[in-house]
Amino acid sequence: MFTGIIEALGRVQHIEKEGSNLHFTIQSSISQELKIDQSVSHNGVCLTVVALNAGTHTVTAVEETLNLTELNKWQIGTAVNLERAMLWQGARLDGHLVQGHVDGLGTCTSREDRDGSWNFRFKYQPSEQRLLVNKGSICVNGVSLTVVNPVDDEFSVAIIPYTFENTTFQDLQVGEPVNLEFDIIGKYLAKYASLYGKATTPLGLV
Repeated sequence: MFTGIIEALGRVQHIEKEGSNLHFTIQSSISQELKIDQSVSHNGVCLTVVALNAGTHTVTAVEETLNLTELNKWQIGTAVNLERAMLWQGARLDGHLVQGHVDGLGTCTSREDRDGSWNFRFKYQPSEQRLLVNKGSICVNGVSLTVVNPVDDEFSVAIIPYTFENTTFQDLQVGEPVNLEFDIIGKYLAKYASLYGKATTPLGLV
């Protein structure tokens, strides 16, 4: 489980294809602190560390992950948002609950410099399970963000200077894909509604 608060930026140093899998070697400031078999969020995708070297770590993306995310577009030098799994005891949940299980891809449709902040707008394939509410939470490339003005199949996010400078948002351009993970609470509510319709529940949900 993650929070969507990015710890470090990594860079892809090496890519190796093995069957339908891709092995990515990432250089970062936290790589030396990782352990084999540890879960780390890479642009919002939960991947397992399979190898370590001086200042780098290696993870493997299987075919399903490559088909559902933008990892198949990574190249040598690609910047990656990194976050280790949250500490369960004594930790503050500064973002929101992020599983690292990407629901699908979105596309950046606009990037606007607001003279001190940046506004990005994204388009995605809507479904009953992909609920967005204004001021709710969304995870974009592993970054926990607040939803702004969701309309039909689009929504915006506002990026403060710190987030812009310390994540891959600084490089994100119009037309590029992003990994989206929708709020787990919203997904549970949507699933409940689809199973039980408008039946009254002990929680008062209808």
